[in-house]
Amino acid sequence: MINSFKKSYIPNIITALNILSGFMSILFAGSSEFKAAAILIICAAIFDTLDGIAARYFGSASKFGVELDSLSDVVSFGAAPAFLIYQSTLINYGWIGIAISSLFLILGAFRLARFNIQLEDIKTKSDFKGLPIPISAVTIALFVSSYYRDGSIIRPFDSLVIPLILLLSVLMVTKIRYNALPKLKDRNIKEKIVSFFVLIFTLILALITNGIIFFYIFFSIILFGIFRYIYSRIFPHRENHVNVKEEINRGKIV
Repeated sequence: MINSFKKSYIPNIITALNILSGFMSILFAGSSEFKAAAILIICAAIFDTLDGIAARYFGSASKFGVELDSLSDVVSFGAAPAFLIYQSTLINYGWIGIAISSLFLILGAFRLARFNIQLEDIKTKSDFKGLPIPISAVTIALFVSSYYRDGSIIRPFDSLVIPLILLLSVLMVTKIRYNALPKLKDRNIKEKIVSFFVLIFTLILALITNGIIFFYIFFSIILFGIFRYIYSRIFPHRENHVNVKEEINRGKIV
């Protein structure tokens, strides 16, 4: 009992680092250190991934951990990116900028609340209904870190700020399905080798593009979910056949 209780400390400490990263991101954004603020949101996403891994590894997943994780996500992936995009760009749009940046935070909170009430098995990693808020937050962080130069978002990307934030906000509360990342241990040798070379290729592209490629990778993930949803509406029978197989292998969508 005591040993199990101590094991729960590890994922909870990692979650605390997630919260700390989000809070520090807000502080840096308030000081116009937007690059650092963006990096801290990415750090928060890394901690968010690690706390789930730690909880499953130590067998300490609990409803307390789920609630704590959601509260940390509101800070790190709701408030922090909303404040970052507002301070870096939307502040120039007055009340419209406030409304758009706050919309991201509000719909992100709705997304997390819906996730919590639909979560049935805290030990099962399943697909997501609606764009996960960490992906939305990291996309904003990557966008700002890639295209913020000399006091503003460079052209022509400045014209994409409002459409991007509105798109990310709405996608979080839709029913569009996004896949959870598959566990590496569940892959066969061939898949592991392919994953390794894809990772190496991505890192090479990151060096060549000074990290900008990561924004396009995340945006491609977002677009893929949209295109798949459209495809499922056009060809519902084919999509339903695929979904049945995936639910058997991966669990329910949340």
